[in-house]
Parts: sequence; C-alpha cells; structure tokens
Amino acid sequence: MSQNVPRVMFAAASSGCGKTTVTCAVLQALKNRGLDCISFKCGPDYIDPMFHREALGIASRNLDLFFAKEQTVRYLLQKNSQGKDFALIEGVMGYYDGISTKGYASSWCLARTTKTPTILILDCRGMSTSIAAQLLGYLSFEEQSQIRGVILNRISKGLYPEIKELIESRFTNITVCGYMPKMPDCSLESRHLGLVTAGEVANLKEKLVRLGKQAEESIDLSALLSIANTAPELSEETSAQPISLPQPLSEPVKIGVAKDKAFHFYYEDNLSLLKELGAQLIFFSPMQDSLPEDLDGLLIGGGYPEVYAQTLSQNQQIRNQIKLALQNGLPCIAECGGFQYLQEELEGEDGTSYPMVGFLKGKSFRTEGLRRFGYVNLTANEDNLLCKKGEGFPAHEFHYWDSENTGSSFHAQKPMRKANWECIVANDHFVGGYPHLYFYSQPEMAKRFLEKCLTYQKQKEGRKNG
Repeated sequence: MSQNVPRVMFAAASSGCGKTTVTCAVLQALKNRGLDCISFKCGPDYIDPMFHREALGIASRNLDLFFAKEQTVRYLLQKNSQGKDFALIEGVMGYYDGISTKGYASSWCLARTTKTPTILILDCRGMSTSIAAQLLGYLSFEEQSQIRGVILNRISKGLYPEIKELIESRFTNITVCGYMPKMPDCSLESRHLGLVTAGEVANLKEKLVRLGKQAEESIDLSALLSIANTAPELSEETSAQPISLPQPLSEPVKIGVAKDKAFHFYYEDNLSLLKELGAQLIFFSPMQDSLPEDLDGLLIGGGYPEVYAQTLSQNQQIRNQIKLALQNGLPCIAECGGFQYLQEELEGEDGTSYPMVGFLKGKSFRTEGLRRFGYVNLTANEDNLLCKKGEGFPAHEFHYWDSENTGSSFHAQKPMRKANWECIVANDHFVGGYPHLYFYSQPEMAKRFLEKCLTYQKQKEGRKNG
C-alpha cells in the first residue's frame, strides 16, 4: 500500500515560538479554501491536538518515535492521511531537541523518518538580520535538515519584505512562505499549573476565525502546498517489517470511556485501535452522569480532575457505582487524573481535599512542580491485565499532583538516564497509575485488555443465566 500524501511539518527553534498558533491559523485558512486537511502532533502532547481539532472539526493524531517503531509511525501517518488533500505535522520543542543530545525522537527525526519537508517557524521578536543567522544554524546543523521553507512569526508588516529579501538572497533553496504579525488577543497561553486546553479558551472559535483570516492575507498558502506536494509517497515497503496488528475479538465488548472537562487526555489512535479490535466505546461524564449500564470494561484517562474536584465529589452516585463495579472485577485502565479519581481523596486547586471513588487507598495532592516528568520505559514486576512479569512498554508522565499511593506493580526507567522508580497499581483486571500508555507501542496490550473485557462479559452472562 502506498500513497502520495502532500504534507509538511511546522517546527521551531524552541517551545513558545508560536508553533501551535501558526499551525491553527494555517489549518483554518486551508479549511476556508475548501481543502480536506488532517493534522498531527509530534510527541506525546494531548493539548495541541485539541486546538487542531477545533480548527478542522476532526480528530488530530500523535506521531511519536519513542512510543512506536518507525514503520508504525509511517503506517499511522499514511493510514490517517489517506484521501486527504493536505497533512500538517506540528513539531515539539526545538526542531532538533529529543531524548538526550542525540535528538532521538525529535521533530527532525520524525521529519526524516517520514520524509516530510519542514517549514521552520522563526520567532522574530527582538531580531532583524539575526533571523537569517538563526536560519543558517538550523540548515547547517544536519546535512539532511529537511527544512524547505520558513514562516516569520511575530514580525511587523513593514519589516517583513526586508527580511524576506535578505533570506532569499542568502538561501536559494529556502522559500519564505509569509509571516504572522503579533496577535496577542489570539495567543494560546499556558497556565501556572499545566496547559490551558482548547475548551478553556474564551472565544476560541472567534480567535481561530481571526487567525485564519490573517493567514490568508499574510501567508503564502500556495507556496506551502507546493512544498507539501514535493513529499515522496509513503510506502510500507520502506519499513523493515510490515506492521502486524492483533485479530479483532470474536464478539464486541462495551467499554465506558470517561470524557468531560475533567477527563479528556486520550490518544485518538488508542481509541481507534480499541474500536478496530472490537470495542464499542460509550462516552460518559463522571461530573454529571451515572455509570452506563452493562459495561464490559472501563477507561478513565487523564485531564484536570483537580480543577473540578468539588463537582466530581458531589456526584456521589457514580462514585459509588464505579467503586462497586471495580470491586466486582470490571476490567479498567486508569491513567494519571483517572488514577487520582479512583483514590480516596483528591486535593483540589482550592486546597480542599474532596472524597473521590475510594477504590484505591491514598490521597492525591498538589506539589510545587512537575513530578517524574517525561518518557519512561515500564517493566512489569508481576503478571497483570496488560502483560506478563518481565514484559513492558514505553509510557509518558506529566503531572503536577502526586499521590500517597503510586503503586509498585511496574518499574519505571528513564531512557538514557539513571532515574528510576516503582509505579502503577495493577492486578489481573486493573491497571492504574500516573504513566500514560500508547497502545500502538504494543498493540497486544490493547487486545489483552479487550479479551479480559470479553471474559468479564461471559461471566456476567453466566451469572444472569445461572
């Protein structure tokens, strides 16, 4: 299977250069032109894909070379881009920044692996001629930089023509694809504890309309599309081994997925894989709903439960329902915020501790900064719902809250670092902890979860018929 997917990556010198804002502006502008676009985010981030979704109206996906093998990443890019007019991959951090100074799993690694031409977003605040010097550094740092164009961000309309002429006179193989002026009223800011999600940004739709209109005026969309069309076709033949996925279940299972303002950190490809393997996903809100009836499994992702701790606590009905269901053996995966929700207490942003589900012992509480942040390799200390003792998979942690009970069913090891710790509470029907999981790293763990759900379904039917 092969396909020519017109695509580019938007990368930058560092975080905070405006990648997400420019990405959303261009996606909105291309959508306004009637193009059928798809977007991706390099790395494990949940937040930026939410903004992409708001611009396009369809799900954005993650591409991560720490989580998945090269052939898997190419497969997911190809699979999700099929039939689209244009694919835009937003980079992460600085273009060459990855795991260690070797740049492993960086935006540049992803661009090279997928043969995607890169547009460098240059933050022009406080610079003029030095903008060209910065570009020279990025072009010369790696022989195969993949950089084919630039967008000048946060630059005045008056200065832009001069800098454009300077760059084009110095770099004959680089296309200046336009600029974005400073638009402080449309910026997508961070908060003091974690990032602001798309649902929390006031008047986001209006901001996206303004960004799209500005992009149509000041970004050369035709030049971007021309560069995108130079990307070679994606082909499974470029992989050392074709990707192999488990067979779907013999019968469907019903998986409840907690999804609302408190719980919304889900990798779209995780949900898609569950559906492809035979899961019917039933979304519900722990803030305001009761637990859906006749579930065979439960998935509670991350998010910001501490922000909505009081509301979550007030819905005592669903707290009791979830606790009873888990005590009765309902298979469940709970990640980060979902893990905190299942404990006895959670400290809210207001400093008050609120009762939670109570299936797990312990209290989750605020800390002064990020805890155990970044990629980890997990190895099981005991047999569990997802894998056997000694087996493992990659994961990612990002949380400002911590817990009295972080678990000890897995051993976590930082890649290329000495840091390590024990984590996750797990048994034959439950896995819960701070690490976020990516099913395409080990598709068999998704299948094992669903097989356990199917077994639970059969046990329920047996009890009813008995």
